[in-house]
Amino acid sequence: MAAYTAQELSEKNVRVGILAFIGALAMLGLGYAAVPLYEMFCRVTGFGGTTQVASEADAARAAMAASGETMSIRFDASTAYDMPWTFHPAQSTDTVQIGQRDIATYVARNNSDQPITGTATFNVEPSQAGKYFNKIQCFCFTEQTLQPGQEVNMPVLYYVDPAILDDEFMKDVEQITLSYTFHRAKEPVVSAPKRSN
Repeated sequence: MAAYTAQELSEKNVRVGILAFIGALAMLGLGYAAVPLYEMFCRVTGFGGTTQVASEADAARAAMAASGETMSIRFDASTAYDMPWTFHPAQSTDTVQIGQRDIATYVARNNSDQPITGTATFNVEPSQAGKYFNKIQCFCFTEQTLQPGQEVNMPVLYYVDPAILDDEFMKDVEQITLSYTFHRAKEPVVSAPKRSN
């Protein structure tokens, strides 16, 4: 076994320390990047029932590829335990033409005596349908604030991509369920006013 001089040992320890520090920084960076990377992966693949966001141009291309076949869409709604809203779809099911834009409406009412801001999470079932379910406009894209007793209609403009017809794993699917859950948005922290002396 080779003997190291004190200087060589010190240099080796510095190199190991630098490598360990770089490794720790890389792991910290990956930790921060994990959530956005996972969200991007879900959007691209439809993993876990994540729906797609589409433009009007995308919808126009899908409409041109429409074959006239139809699909049943079921609408589902719920609220988190701490959300004092009533939230439900205006209709429970609809039959849509694949490739054609359609609109679904959900109804939300604030049952509390204070303004409440909510944010909606969503998914579709079966989960493999997520990559074919495209939203053009949706209340779920932004937070929603309802005043005490206020009731609003919340539209979702969407279409089902005609590519669903070429997916062998979707051949036996007759219905897609679009689900939303409203959660109370985190309240902004309001700092106390500064006292003047």
